Amino acid sequence: MTSAMKIDLGHIALNVAESGPAGGAPVVFAHALGTNLHLWDDVVPHLPEGLRLIRYDLRGHGQSDAPDGPYSMGALVKDAERLLDHLGVKDAVFVGISIGGLIAQGLAVKRLDQIRALVLSNTAAKIGTRSVWDKRIAEIRDKGLEAMVAPTLERWFAPKFRQSDAARRWGQSITDTPLEGYLGCAAAIAGTDFYTPSSGLRLSCLGIAGGYDGSTPPDLVRETLGVIPGSKFELMRRSGHLPPVDAPEDYARLIGDFLKEIGHVAT
Repeated sequence: MTSAMKIDLGHIALNVAESGPAGGAPVVFAHALGTNLHLWDDVVPHLPEGLRLIRYDLRGHGQSDAPDGPYSMGALVKDAERLLDHLGVKDAVFVGISIGGLIAQGLAVKRLDQIRALVLSNTAAKIGTRSVWDKRIAEIRDKGLEAMVAPTLERWFAPKFRQSDAARRWGQSITDTPLEGYLGCAAAIAGTDFYTPSSGLRLSCLGIAGGYDGSTPPDLVRETLGVIPGSKFELMRRSGHLPPVDAPEDYARLIGDFLKEIGHVAT
């Protein structure tokens, strides 16, 4: 059974969904830009039993507060840090996709007591360049988020999947995202380069890439995993930027196998 709540952390209130036993080994999920915690809905049922599964909406997304931007990556990392402190979470596996993967890296560097392992999905230590993000931000301010839907779906999904109802729903999620929240998080991505801090990480790490990912192509994901010693890399050849949407069962299997390998769940 899943319980949803909005948690006031003092500096911001975040929308959180929890499922599984309170005493289970914790797994925390951070979603992609322009999505929300429901990105994981079709993954959660296929994960091993007995886990404490924590999903949350990033600031400026879903039902979380959307303060005026721009945001910094430090603020997004602090949101996650304070949320886990509030929930009493230690030694979690943090699953971050896209911008969520940047947050995962930043939190692991800052709070190893909270994080014992990472799943870095369709992400990188640096995503794009500041000039590319500045151009996108300017275009959104000029034309609105609606202008982002078609090009974003091209980067997110394989050609055939773009015509599916699921792809259309996640296209709608872009326009449902508060404008300042989307732009604020875009600014945070633009200003982030974690290659140096992430190279100092020494923890179990699974990287997942999609063969049709136009936002964080497989070589970029692999490059990031290359700076974290001992990382494991998996390529989902038929998936795009959001495998929790286009291949949730296969995605859950990869995560579940990783959790078993590192002893986070009983085999």
